[in-house]
Amino acid sequence: MPDAVADRRARLVQARLYLVTDSRQHQGDLSEFLDAVLEAGVDIVQLREKDAEAGDLVRSGESFRRAADRHEALFIVNDRPDVALTVGADGVHLGQNDLSPTRARRIVGDDLLIGLSTHSAAEFAAAPPDADYLSAGPVYPTPTKPGRKATGLEFIRAAAALCVERVELRPWFAIGGIDTSTIGAVLLAGAERIAVVRAITEAKDAATAVRELIEQIAETTAP
Repeated sequence: MPDAVADRRARLVQARLYLVTDSRQHQGDLSEFLDAVLEAGVDIVQLREKDAEAGDLVRSGESFRRAADRHEALFIVNDRPDVALTVGADGVHLGQNDLSPTRARRIVGDDLLIGLSTHSAAEFAAAPPDADYLSAGPVYPTPTKPGRKATGLEFIRAAAALCVERVELRPWFAIGGIDTSTIGAVLLAGAERIAVVRAITEAKDAATAVRELIEQIAETTAP
């Protein structure tokens, strides 16, 4: 499906706001939540459920897939290439201690996107070509990464500089403790794409939070 693959990669390049969320079992509003945030402008949504079994991930993933299709967004599964394939996700996101992007590529083939978390300039620079996009962080302390030391804005500056130095076209997203009060500094440090969790999932009005983040991205990164 060359056209579908090209479309998937084009959407990745154009993406500016990436949401990582669980299946919202406690809230019981997954479908409504996904429709609200995707309608408001989230470009990519990732299902991240570290302790869930495969069957639960597949059931949740089917809801993510339907919502992403309704809003022409990308859908990524955290950690699990097998689940990503099963639910027809657009890609899989991997951590430094997960299956390597090279090994994951053997499982998902050339059609799916592969993302890789990086936590230092060295990891960012060493990311293998099988990773279609990277994340850089956590910029600020965050409970979603317990025990992980914040990288600070210096890492974001280093990542941006590396991309200029290499004429790097691979998209990357700053992540970690980013919200409306911190996003400005992250963007000014060189990030053009942002990934968030709590800034949207814990907002009183998720759609409004999305629009506010997108507005700040647009204002700061406009040519």
